[in-house]
Amino acid sequence: MKNIQVEKQSLDFLKALAKNNQRDWFNNHKDQYLSAHNNMIQLVEALIPLMNQHDVLESASAKQSLYRIYNDVRFSKDKSPYKTRFAIGFQRASKQRRGGYYMHIQPGNSFLACGFFSPNPEDLKRIRADIDTQYESWYKILNNKKIKTAFGGLSGEQVLSAPRGYAKDHPAIELLRYKQFILKHDFTDAEVLAPNFHKTINDYFKSVRPFFDYMSEVLTTNLNGESIL
Repeated sequence: MKNIQVEKQSLDFLKALAKNNQRDWFNNHKDQYLSAHNNMIQLVEALIPLMNQHDVLESASAKQSLYRIYNDVRFSKDKSPYKTRFAIGFQRASKQRRGGYYMHIQPGNSFLACGFFSPNPEDLKRIRADIDTQYESWYKILNNKKIKTAFGGLSGEQVLSAPRGYAKDHPAIELLRYKQFILKHDFTDAEVLAPNFHKTINDYFKSVRPFFDYMSEVLTTNLNGESIL
């Protein structure tokens, strides 16, 4: 079977782009970009079937999953025309399955993340209501051996103090303060370049399933446990 891995030339291209983030330079090195981009497509095409063995993804192809490298500078202070990373995103399929996966490839700053990146106000309200009364279940899942080993703990943006309607001395105040619910794992460049890196990514994504299953149940039921779909 063909070895699938991130090629050193792909990271080298991103390093050079970070130093020469200009359209003329990019156009003069378009072949290197296309080669690196194709490398990412091969990685994702090998990853999707593995992930669909333990989950169901909306994304059917690598091209659907890869983020554009081109920056939208219209409303940004940073006018650099290109992003200096390759990014891949997967959404779980159907309303019953909730959450998503993200992979970020960048020299010195590669990581994967999975969870709930931008819950809408109603979902956030429902999540906090569950934390309020079921926080022991939350801590049990977040302390699951595989999840704890792979991701350490929960991360994401938090409100500065207690959310409205919750006491500052609530026993789960640290969980209640979250606005995002993300599990993140960092990789060294050496780990990214290792053979069959897609299998490593898949193993980490697979380990998060107990968290996704619990959150899917929470977000598809009301406080009485009745389906809202």
